[in-house]
Amino acid sequence: MLLMEHIIREGHPTLRTRAEEVTFPLTKEDRQLAEEMLQYLINSQNPEMAEKYNLRGGIGLAANQVNSLKRMFALHLDDDKGELLSFVAVNPKIVSHSVEQTYITSGEGCLSVDRAVPGYVPRYARITAKFMTVDGEEKKIRLTGLPAIAFQHELDHLNGVMFFDRINEKDPFGEIENSTPFGRE
Repeated sequence: MLLMEHIIREGHPTLRTRAEEVTFPLTKEDRQLAEEMLQYLINSQNPEMAEKYNLRGGIGLAANQVNSLKRMFALHLDDDKGELLSFVAVNPKIVSHSVEQTYITSGEGCLSVDRAVPGYVPRYARITAKFMTVDGEEKKIRLTGLPAIAFQHELDHLNGVMFFDRINEKDPFGEIENSTPFGRE
């Protein structure tokens, strides 16, 4: 079971390294990693489990964050219709995106970052993404709102990019052109 102690923190070189494509069929180890990453997110959103194991809540977790340079990440969150999105994306890619941008008004957070980083993180408002499931099935999905933001955040991890790299240093809360802010209650 993955715990907070297994999640590496900012400053660790793996977080700045591009992850490698994963080959199919997945090895037993890769499949186990995928399952454990998704299970961490599920556990972290369960108040009893989170308290018992001292887990920080998360909606996404990339393999880089558990010190594995594999191109896969897990997402576990509700979409804008209240439907649960819970999957592991292997070798994910964004195949198209909106011109319009979005950002979370309260800023983004990260399980690998133990501090609040103020500022807006510009993201595409809508994306179409392709990825493989752990069973080697190709999926194509359209995402908007928080799921689109989370997908882009985790994909950045696989490319060695941290969310705060995208914040405008000179004006962290400056207006982001052609964007609709995404507010979290």
